[in-house]
Amino acid sequence: MLALVALCAVVAASVAGAQPSEGTRAESHTLNIYGLGGRDDVAQGRLDIANKVIENLGHRVNNPVAGFNDQAFLARLAARDIPDLVHMGRDSVGTYAARNALIPLGNCIRTESIDTNTYRAAALAQVRYKGQLYGLPEFTNQITIIVNNDVARAAGVVVADIQTTNLVKLRQANKKMLRITDGRVTRIGVDPKLPEFFPLWVKRYGANLISANGLRAQLNSVQAVAALNYAVSLIKDHGGWDKFKAYRDTFDYFGRINPMSGNQMGATPFESFWYNVLAEGAPVDITAKYFTNRRGGPITMISGNAWAIPRGSKNPGLACKFIKAMQSVNAWTTVAKSRFDLRKRQGRAFTGLYTANTRADVKIYEDIYQKMGNKQFDDAVTLLVRAPRYAFAIPLSPASTEFRQAWIEGVNRVLEGRQTPRQALDQAQKEAQAAIDKAK
Repeated sequence: MLALVALCAVVAASVAGAQPSEGTRAESHTLNIYGLGGRDDVAQGRLDIANKVIENLGHRVNNPVAGFNDQAFLARLAARDIPDLVHMGRDSVGTYAARNALIPLGNCIRTESIDTNTYRAAALAQVRYKGQLYGLPEFTNQITIIVNNDVARAAGVVVADIQTTNLVKLRQANKKMLRITDGRVTRIGVDPKLPEFFPLWVKRYGANLISANGLRAQLNSVQAVAALNYAVSLIKDHGGWDKFKAYRDTFDYFGRINPMSGNQMGATPFESFWYNVLAEGAPVDITAKYFTNRRGGPITMISGNAWAIPRGSKNPGLACKFIKAMQSVNAWTTVAKSRFDLRKRQGRAFTGLYTANTRADVKIYEDIYQKMGNKQFDDAVTLLVRAPRYAFAIPLSPASTEFRQAWIEGVNRVLEGRQTPRQALDQAQKEAQAAIDKAK
């Protein structure tokens, strides 16, 4: 991260006082975009809409397929090959905003009359630094528990016991559903999704990994240690991390035969997009459930990407127009209708779209979505539509990237048996707080 600090400082200095020109309609520009990787029908449909907006103004769009990568972005900054617009994880925005590598979007929002009141508050909090927005969020990716009814039934597990309020019952269900043959895991009971869902487990215990203002790490709280102890115990029931991971690494999460349709797993928390994958694959028998806290209340964690404009962008005005077009209610409803029509022709379930734009979500659910006779997915959609009202997100920090790296590495040290949860989180706490103190 030292390279990030140095490079961002150099870039900020080199572009200070520069006034990029958008030109006129007669002067054609190329909007250079970086960070958008794979493109499904939803991404491509919105790209077509946004590209047309830019092209109708007499300009071009250069948007190669390439997911955001810190090192690649740093290399471009070092070479002064600064893109006009970037698509990056919201958990990275804080680091780049604090280093002055992104521009605040206040002027963009005012100029294009973007109504930020339609965005979900938790998603906006992930891109707000020192009171200013440095990105506009895209999806929410709310997390729910997906239960494989076939596996549960075969193991003699009641689906009601697969929940995160009564952890004794959940662990009992885990032990019943997992399968070990000749010393090898041949079916996972409950996958707690570590390390990535560690913050959700901590929230279940009633705590957060970082303060609301993003300036105080709270990685080694009593609740965080207890959460890690429990989540890791679900993996230890399978014989340990190595055996668990070796089997999980064989999964094709996006294939027709996936962990659910292939009965390779009993239950797991997962992001909302996976329901669409399951609807497209081989037939499944599932139940969607809320992840719940210790009192039984629903909770979910949201995450996702955001569009941001780097400092030094030659075409910030065009970048802003592109963001507005990509995130517009019209764009979201257009691609949702196209996907719904496709699913209807295929005779498959339409599992909805879950965006950071509340107005778009309401229109999709009320004007486009229709139940299609598959109760499991219809029930899942009802759950997913309601889930954001119970959502939290990890607050933005001036050292967001380093903070996430600290707790990810801490959880991994526990999984690999190198440290106890207390030792690992004590170390992560020191590393994270030091990074925050240096960056703020």
